Amino acid sequence: MAEITAAAVAKLREMTNAGMMDCKKALTEAGGDLDKAVEVLRKKGQATAANKATREAKEGVIAQYIAPGGKLGVLVEVNSESDFVARNDMFRAFCDDVAKKLAADPAANLEADREAIVARIRENIKIARHARMEVSGNGLVAAYIHTGAKVGVLVEVGAGQESTAASDDFKQLVKDITLQIAAGHPHVVSREQVPAEVIAKEREIAAQSDRLKGKPPQAMEKILQGVLEKFYQTYCLVDQGFVKKNSEISVKEHVATVAKQLGDEIIIRRFVRFQVGESVA
Repeated sequence: MAEITAAAVAKLREMTNAGMMDCKKALTEAGGDLDKAVEVLRKKGQATAANKATREAKEGVIAQYIAPGGKLGVLVEVNSESDFVARNDMFRAFCDDVAKKLAADPAANLEADREAIVARIRENIKIARHARMEVSGNGLVAAYIHTGAKVGVLVEVGAGQESTAASDDFKQLVKDITLQIAAGHPHVVSREQVPAEVIAKEREIAAQSDRLKGKPPQAMEKILQGVLEKFYQTYCLVDQGFVKKNSEISVKEHVATVAKQLGDEIIIRRFVRFQVGESVA
């Protein structure tokens, strides 16, 4: 039997918000496997989060650059060894410059720039990842960096007409969507983009939960559909409650309202959300 360490219990508690004893029991049942232990807790209704990414011990910031006209944008994560350096003006200027250079050339070799800032700051600096978006057809690319620069968002929103993308209402909508992504942490734009294996796993976990034990098949399927619907409302951007309206309407409904006002079709094409230090699959 695998030894269940206090560190493993603490890690599982951090990932799930479950109690210490519940975490220890789940780890024992899962043979020490953290991922399996999360599933055990979820099936027992003791885990509060669907998927809390394991955080690595990294510091740094998220930086962005949007080209004039809003047709091209870049989001980049740059890591440092300490938060003290992450708040340094010289480091921040370097990060902004990296984003701008990647916008101009996505294949830019920035190693010389990185080595120069390392020599000046005397701390290891790493350009961890970046995303670059260019508008296809009509629309805008926008970015948002949350206070502290630990979370950043890049999104492309399309329109049917060129005049729509130039309107203030459309620009405000795109800005609001970046704020929604930062706050709501969706994984995909719509439920059509959710991988089949993710849906299957959600159904499996829900079906084995304590609340469904002993339920007749007809009732179980109805409950499963309700569970999946709530999952979509968290996982999918357009199904989330629109934060700016206190979740009284969905993002999809708000986009449709603005589209109707502008007499055009509006579609959220893609987005990325970076958080400093998160584990990337």
